[in-house]
Amino acid sequence: MKYRVTHVTSYEYSEPVSLCHNLAHLKLRTQAGQTDLVSHLKIDPTPAVTREFRDFFGNQANYFVIQQAHRQLKITATSDVSINKIQLPDNIFNPPWNEINAILNQNMNDELLDVKMFILDSPNINANNVLLNYASPSFPPGRPIIEGVTELMGRIHTDFIYDPNSTDVATPLEEVLTHRRGVCQDFAHLAIGCLRSLGLPARYVSGYMETLPPPGKPKLRGADASHAWFSTYIPNVGWLDFDPTNNIKPAEQHITTAIGRDFGDVTPVKGVLYGGGEHKLFVAVDVERLI
Repeated sequence: MKYRVTHVTSYEYSEPVSLCHNLAHLKLRTQAGQTDLVSHLKIDPTPAVTREFRDFFGNQANYFVIQQAHRQLKITATSDVSINKIQLPDNIFNPPWNEINAILNQNMNDELLDVKMFILDSPNINANNVLLNYASPSFPPGRPIIEGVTELMGRIHTDFIYDPNSTDVATPLEEVLTHRRGVCQDFAHLAIGCLRSLGLPARYVSGYMETLPPPGKPKLRGADASHAWFSTYIPNVGWLDFDPTNNIKPAEQHITTAIGRDFGDVTPVKGVLYGGGEHKLFVAVDVERLI
């Protein structure tokens, strides 16, 4: 399957911005099952300084500086990507969840050292007893890890209401748990916090999901949105993705932009600026199937 993803981010400021430094995670990853064929980033006004690099997690990142006064910043990312669903074998290694840490500790190679990083707390997700108590019914001793994570994903999907007006990027996870409402970012954070509270590795995945219009209706351009889900590590298998917002295991309709410990590592655009006053943010995303 091939897609073209267009992601437009616009900021409008009430006063001129004299200088801004920005970091963008908008170009797609190349990884198992996904190949970034070509990605372009168009920035208006034209930056005085640009640098593209791979960040600590292997994501494509773009740093840029705008040194001219401006009242609007527009960033357009266009990417063509190929998605090939990875078929998992029927006899996939699926150990009891409570044996995962012992397996990870048997071989401290570079890959597993990276995996163990995702067991630790991160700026937006802290393991605690509240998360542990929520997760525990899905993880009795001896239960295979994939079955446990799949049930946890389904419980989050059932127990929490998708409500885009209930949270923002700064809403604490404790508040999400209390009100049982949130968006894909919140549900991914919740699942990650539950798994880390059990001592299991889990990471945040940002990206897109192809959405299809109702039968007989045209697809509206710009009507798609960024998406988020999570993945956990299975020894001898690798990272497996789970989408609690939709209660599915991502396949060909999920497109990965970046991975990290939580949302803060993979924010689409962040930065600092001088001036600007109040600002308005506009985002439009389109996921177009090419083949």
